[in-house]
Amino acid sequence: MTDASNYYLISSMKPNTLAAFYEALAPGSASAAGVVPPPDMGPGVGHFNVFALAELRGTPPMAFNRRNYYKITLCRGRSQVECADQAPHVGTNTLFLVTPRVPYRWLPLTEDFGGYSCLFDDAFLLPARPGVVLAELPIFRPGAYPVWEVAEADCAAIEAIFEKMLRELPSGYAYRPDLLRTYLWELLHLVQKLQPAPTPLATHRAAERVATQFAELLEQQFPRLSPQPPLRLRTAADYADQLAVHVNHLNRVLKETTGQTTTVLIGRRLAQEAKLLLRQTTWSVSEIADNLGFADVAHFCTFFKRNAGQTPGDFRRV
Repeated sequence: MTDASNYYLISSMKPNTLAAFYEALAPGSASAAGVVPPPDMGPGVGHFNVFALAELRGTPPMAFNRRNYYKITLCRGRSQVECADQAPHVGTNTLFLVTPRVPYRWLPLTEDFGGYSCLFDDAFLLPARPGVVLAELPIFRPGAYPVWEVAEADCAAIEAIFEKMLRELPSGYAYRPDLLRTYLWELLHLVQKLQPAPTPLATHRAAERVATQFAELLEQQFPRLSPQPPLRLRTAADYADQLAVHVNHLNRVLKETTGQTTTVLIGRRLAQEAKLLLRQTTWSVSEIADNLGFADVAHFCTFFKRNAGQTPGDFRRV
């Protein structure tokens, strides 16, 4: 298998669509390998598909990018998962989740990999749980690390749910979408139980509520999809005004609940987005600096080197 560095593909910040997914993984004329769109489940149902990872053997390598759908994958066999700006995860029983917010890439490191994957959108899942927002589920919330190793016994339990999905997807059962949604929620709950150190749900305590609102507001500023307009909220005062609290109160709350100041948390998220923009786009350093709200390129370069240990230009060339 080719080394991961040879597969690093620079792509635009525009998320890949489901149509692009199926186009890239359509079965070739020389092999049955590949993934096809699911059977029609009628209008207004949304999108759901499930497939064995063995169908991807021999298909083109994956690009590092965001997708405009959700995905849950269990990979059996040595593989590498790159997610956002985190260090690559290498393992043999790897479970990972994809949301429209986070760019990622999966790279099998062995030819005989196996496992399963399902992909879906909000329109498919939410009729079974009115009022639920996928992005607010603990496993999908900002800060929840979406890649981890799974014990053998847990792999078997996850595979059993995937296999139920695979059997049901082509059936002619009149209530097939509802049954598939039930299986998907079963999978989501199992994954949530297995996730290490899950992000706790917000409580009614005022400090934790403000901290949660700040985290959600911060994440809403991203991803940056075009050079203009620039970032709307940039400073601690901007966020305090938006949350209708004094900046000192916001700072005290975040220090109490996260151990970090408002400015540090904003800076970390800006640094993460700067790395993604440098890797994924052809925007100039000046455009990135302006988009992220820096006064000029010099201030951005100083900020980036302090956080990443190298200049934006050096980081982009690696």
